[in-house]
Amino acid sequence: MTDQTALWVFGYGSLLWNPGFTPREVVVARLDDWHRSFCMSSIHHRGTPETPGLVLALDRAPGSVCTGLALHAPEEEAEAVIAMLRERELVSSAYIETHQPLALADGRVVEALTYVIDPTHEQYVALDLETQARRIAGAVGGRGPNDEYLFNTAAHLSEMGVHDPDLDWLVARVGALKSGL
Repeated sequence: MTDQTALWVFGYGSLLWNPGFTPREVVVARLDDWHRSFCMSSIHHRGTPETPGLVLALDRAPGSVCTGLALHAPEEEAEAVIAMLRERELVSSAYIETHQPLALADGRVVEALTYVIDPTHEQYVALDLETQARRIAGAVGGRGPNDEYLFNTAAHLSEMGVHDPDLDWLVARVGALKSGL
């Protein structure tokens, strides 16, 4: 059964730890055929045009599964939440606003507002992990240091019991780079 009356938002990156609103309900959720990836060059929030950082985006990957959080917005705040998310997530046209079916941990299926990468956008990048680590270690944008974004996201995924080998490697490597190793 699908609940299509409520506003659900899928958090897979910074929305895990900074949704910008107080959800009425938070449930671990699965999105099929998408992969969480540092494939978006950040020139606003976690970098600048001169020193771009990287942020996570959902990149289509048939057969993959992305685990995150389904955030149920209070009905009376739905319009304000959508406006806030559009201002935050659509600062450039690199993200596409979509609605995706999420499988919730409790067995429900909901349609959720989900931001995915536009693979034809100039901010879309496919970088090896070492290059990602170096960019993340050195970038700072309007919302702070890029490494803070990485560390917060990885910590919240770990608390959820979500193991992401690429994020684990990046945390270790960025930590080493920041320590001068």
